Amino acid sequence: MFDTVFFSGRAKPEYDLCVIGGGAAGLVAAAGAAQLGAKVILVEKHKLGGDCLNDGCVPSKALLHSAKVAQTVRRAGDAAIDAQTPEISLQRVMQRVREVIKAIEPNDSPERFRSLGVELVFGAGQFGSRQAFAVNERLLTARKFILATGSRPLIPDIPGLAEVPYLTNETVFNLSEVVPCLIILGAGPIGVEMAQAFVRLGSAVVLIDRSTQILSREDPDMAAVVETRLSHEGVVIHLGMICLKVEGEAGALRLLVRHADGSESWLGGSHLLLATGRRANVENLGLELAGVEVGHGRIQTDQRLRTANPDIYACGDVAGPYQFTHMAEHHAGIALRGALFHLPAKIEQCVIPWCTFTDPELARVGLSERDAQEQGVDYRAYRFPFHEIDRAITDNDTPGMAKILCAPNGRLLGAAIVGPNAGELIHEYVLAMSRRLKVGDLAAVIHIYPTLAQINRRVANEHLKEKLTPALRRWMKLLFGLRGRTA
Repeated sequence: MFDTVFFSGRAKPEYDLCVIGGGAAGLVAAAGAAQLGAKVILVEKHKLGGDCLNDGCVPSKALLHSAKVAQTVRRAGDAAIDAQTPEISLQRVMQRVREVIKAIEPNDSPERFRSLGVELVFGAGQFGSRQAFAVNERLLTARKFILATGSRPLIPDIPGLAEVPYLTNETVFNLSEVVPCLIILGAGPIGVEMAQAFVRLGSAVVLIDRSTQILSREDPDMAAVVETRLSHEGVVIHLGMICLKVEGEAGALRLLVRHADGSESWLGGSHLLLATGRRANVENLGLELAGVEVGHGRIQTDQRLRTANPDIYACGDVAGPYQFTHMAEHHAGIALRGALFHLPAKIEQCVIPWCTFTDPELARVGLSERDAQEQGVDYRAYRFPFHEIDRAITDNDTPGMAKILCAPNGRLLGAAIVGPNAGELIHEYVLAMSRRLKVGDLAAVIHIYPTLAQINRRVANEHLKEKLTPALRRWMKLLFGLRGRTA
């Protein structure tokens, strides 16, 4: 696209910082740098806000909210209110999704960033050398660069797929027609969230994954709670299944699939949604000329997010490995400290929370049991169910549990919650782990009654109960003259 550009480096760069990519990571980096007094230019080839605002977190949560309201109407009888069958218009639901995006959009608008002092350039470009980026026939030079080009849906190599219409997270929210039967390939977070949303909005849903469980990054006992709810609501789940071929046309698609036992059959549906992962955007950026290395599908960085070219940083999905908006924002802060102030800040690699926003939600931070076993970590696991939490009982929302992992000395190694508001409840563990607290510290905290958060204290108490052995109780009885039973 551009001829190789040579820049001596002796001339003074035009900008303190050039940010390439206007998604979550890029916007945080650009705004932060400008507010700290840097001269900043931001390059974005499409529109500001990136995947999270336009195609990911925001629209998916808006869709899930409408779906939950519909389910609440259906299940009103559980709260002694006459239940009804909700009248659902997918066109109206998707219009609300777009309205939610528009309500949040001003935070990521060009006008806001220009008001902060950020110069914006819209267009696709690439590096012409280690110190210059060319876009719209303009050569941009900067002291430091931050690559924040994000990711896109991974399209699997399935025969016939290119000849049929399919959906991804970038197109599913543009639907307006009725979806009689949605087939979803991939039972990760995107797949299971969309499965529940569409089945609650009246579609038949078939969820397919080659793994033996949904949400394969989670422990089986936690994922099973979500799977049970999906099945109960009508999602047909096929695990250990591989798609071999796709054929058909809009409204009438067929998938040839191979089952776990090796047999093959055809599955039919009206729509197909691909939720098979994401791929970092590393192509057509001139990274070779910039001296930036790519490996394992993403830009290679050190713990300070510096690439092989020390003047170029990478953050967000393009640097990975955790493709979450909150990690993109964390990355941006680390990259800024290094790029502007040469501070040796490093990315967090252990205390990283995430949540799948199904109903019930599934949130986790730190090690899972599977992680601990694979790494040979000595741990103890403790569980407490929501059906013994009074607030969950009053709210008719009792499926699920909290689980914590700790070292023999009581130090927290990880926590997972599957249940109502798990994405909010997990933050107590995030704080505890980041401050290296022990399980006993959580047990000593006063929790408001009745709240769901009491489950965090109750599961911590399970650890303390284990330490209170019969021998210890007998010793305490003798020492303090207690007269109750010891067992």
